[in-house]
Parts: sequence; structure tokens; C-alpha cells
Amino acid sequence: MDATPTAEDFAFEAEVKAFLAEKFTPELRAAAAQQAGVFAEGDLVREWHRILYEKGWIAPTWPKEYGGPGWTPMQRFIFDRECGLAGTPALASMGLSLCGPVIMGYGTQEQKDYFLPRILSGEQYWCQGYSEPGSGSDLASLRTRAVRDGDDYVVNGTKIWTTHAHEANWMFVLARTATGGKPQAGISFLLTPMDVPGLTVTPIRSMSGEHEVNQVFFDNVRIPVANRVGEENDGWTVAKYLLTFERGGGSSAGRLNAQLTRLKAIARTEHGDDGQPLWEDKSFRSRIMELETEVLAIDWTERRQISSLRAGEPAVNSTASMLKLIVSQATQALNQLASEALGLRAGADQRHALGMHANEAVIGPDYALTPTARYLNSRAATIFGGASEVQKNIIAKTGLGL
Repeated sequence: MDATPTAEDFAFEAEVKAFLAEKFTPELRAAAAQQAGVFAEGDLVREWHRILYEKGWIAPTWPKEYGGPGWTPMQRFIFDRECGLAGTPALASMGLSLCGPVIMGYGTQEQKDYFLPRILSGEQYWCQGYSEPGSGSDLASLRTRAVRDGDDYVVNGTKIWTTHAHEANWMFVLARTATGGKPQAGISFLLTPMDVPGLTVTPIRSMSGEHEVNQVFFDNVRIPVANRVGEENDGWTVAKYLLTFERGGGSSAGRLNAQLTRLKAIARTEHGDDGQPLWEDKSFRSRIMELETEVLAIDWTERRQISSLRAGEPAVNSTASMLKLIVSQATQALNQLASEALGLRAGADQRHALGMHANEAVIGPDYALTPTARYLNSRAATIFGGASEVQKNIIAKTGLGL
């Protein structure tokens, strides 16, 4: 494995750092620091999207022919890592990272010409209609039906845990267009605007207080056949293609290292029962060091992946699953330690209280605003994007040959 950056890579890293120093303003930094969800909230997402779009850096993985920057795998890794270290707003990935590449791979020329420029510009804000009550990791058991009626499909059913459906104006949906045979058969991949008659979005508040996910109901929603991506009843193939973009090739280590830095700052400031800073508590410091070692291993595993991609080798499913598993666990552990370090300060969610009383001062340091909300939100990290149990099965099957 050769993960050594080239002179061009170092020059690109300097360019990214300079861009972030200029464009990631103190106001944006302050707003991003208060985000506790997986993705930043709508207005902040739109502003950061606009800045990256104007620079030409909004779609790092897209080919130049579709408006991407044409970066190498190492440049994509560097950009992702530097953004994570800086704490930039986490952009909603459903359009840029998922639906866009699917349209490139399976869409008609008309679909490419219409959708791709609008995804790039941010005119279209996408959400993903996959999971259903009773159909999460076992996605093949989905029951939302799409019945052909002339030039339309008439869709009935419900989707759940739909991230940012309340912000989005478009959704890609998996719906059953035929029954019988294997459960994976008879599923189609459809695209629909969110303002069509019969489509209703109901918010779901997480225990952290975030409104990030929703339940979406389809009551005789009409979706044009022209908005189907791929062949009818072949949506499972399209969905599997999409999932290859959901994992692998990026950098989680940047954001994890930023969390580590915040955690160390808290530990050096907050005091334990003995009146000494928590950093002086060998047991607590040891737990931080264990996590730092794990994050370092994640960083080098991601670099190894990038090295393989740079050599023209395909991404390894078992490695992507291993990273999903370990990154989820490390995220939870970091947030838990931060909450423990805050002690009684961790009991109040000041972000929402201050939203009602904006003139009141924060009780305690700014770093006490989000760790508990992040801890609560991250409990879902080992479920969404492929539950840990599913990832272990993939590792056992494709990585260990069991």
C-alpha cells in the first residue's frame, strides 16, 4: 500500500485550507458547531451548498462531464478530511452522493439533462424513500405499491425515518410494481416531487430534540412513468448500485478527530470529584487515548482504501462495512465521553431553550451546548445506513468467506 501524498496532493491540501479559512466564516463556524444531527439544518445546508457550488467543489465524486471537479481519489479524501477537521456543515447526501450517481448510471439522457444540473445547483433538495415500518435493514420486504395507470404509477404506502423530507422538494422512492417470486423482484426506482397531491410529510422528533427524520404517506400519489430510473421491476439492481456510493471512499477520520479535539478541551477544563481536571484522571484519560488509537486506525484504513482506488482497484465491500461499523461505534463512544465529562451540565438542552429566549446567556461554556444532544442522536448511528448486525454479516461473508 502506498498512501503517501504527492507534491500535487500537498498543494491541493494547502488550497483547501486557504479556501476554508476564507469561506468558512466565523458565523458559519458558530452555526455549524450547534448542529447535533447527522446533517446540518436546511438553511445552513443551503448556504454552504451555495458556497461550494460557486467554487465548483459541490460534487467531489462526480465526473467532470457532469459538473464535478474531476478530482483524484486522494484529492477527494483530502477535501473530505479537511472539511471534517474544520467542522463544516454536513451536507445532506441524498441528491449529490446517492440519487445523482444513480441517474448517471441508469438514467435516460433526458433524466440526466434535467436532474443533474439542478442537483448540483441546489435547486433540487432530495430525500430518500427507502425504509418502511417493518422494512428497514430487510428492505426487500417493502410494501409500498406502485400500480401502472397509463403514463403514471399510482403509489400507496408509507416511508419512515425519511431524513429531511420536510426540507426536500424531491424524493427517490422504492416501490413494489409486481408481486410474486423473490422479494427483491418486482421493485422499481421512482422519482417524485414532494408537492404532488396525496403526499404527506409527518415530523418525527428524535429524543435529542432534532427534527431530522419524518414519516411520509402516499395516498394515490401519481408518479409519471418517465420518472422511473432503470427498467420496471429492476429497482433492486438500481438500489444496490446506489448503496455502493453510500459507503466507502470518503473520510470519517476528519470529523472524528475534530470530536477528539473538543473532548480533550472539555477534559482539560471540567473537573472531577477530586477537584482536579478530568485530564489528570488516568482512567478517564486512558479512555480518551483508546479512542484516539481507534480513530488513528480508522484514518489509516481510509487511506488504504484511497490507495486502492488510486491504483484502479475496486472498493472492497467488507472494508466499507468494517468502517461503517467501527466509525458508528467510535462516534457513539466519543459523544458518551463528552457527556460524562460535562456531568450535570449535560442535563439541559440549551440550544432549544435559547431558541425561545434568544437574549439569555448560555449557562456555562459554549462547548456544553451540543454534546448531550449529539450523544442521544448518535444512538441511531449503529442502525441507519445499514445496521451493525448487517455489516457484521457482510464482513463475515465477503471478507472472511464464512
